[in-house]
Amino acid sequence: MGKFLKTGKVVLLLHGRFAGRKAVIVQNSDAGTKERSYGHALVAGVDKSPLKIRKGMSKKRMAFRSRVRPFIKVVNHNHMMPTRYNLDLPSDAKGKISAAEESKKVASKKLVRQVFQSRYAAGKNKWFFQQLRF
Repeated sequence: MGKFLKTGKVVLLLHGRFAGRKAVIVQNSDAGTKERSYGHALVAGVDKSPLKIRKGMSKKRMAFRSRVRPFIKVVNHNHMMPTRYNLDLPSDAKGKISAAEESKKVASKKLVRQVFQSRYAAGKNKWFFQQLRF
């Protein structure tokens, strides 16, 4: 069987704080590492989806409601479900996203927020930014 959990694959998280949220695989480790001996992936996802915008709202309120709040997390392969969707991350962003240290994680989260915000504003990958209904 081929490997299907590749960089850019959209997954649904099944366990933990972000259960039921959509995320995209940034880095994948099928074999595991020294500190994590199981297959895992670094994912970046949408913690809080943008809200609906109506015609009568001010520009300030529209900007506030159209924000995307991201998260970054290392997740076990057993705790995610792949979807048929892919999301292309910019090549310069892939190398800079890290969850190793808290300072790097904060900087990575800002970068992910910027990438997701530009995608949402451009109207790309609409399904990724909608709340999952089940």
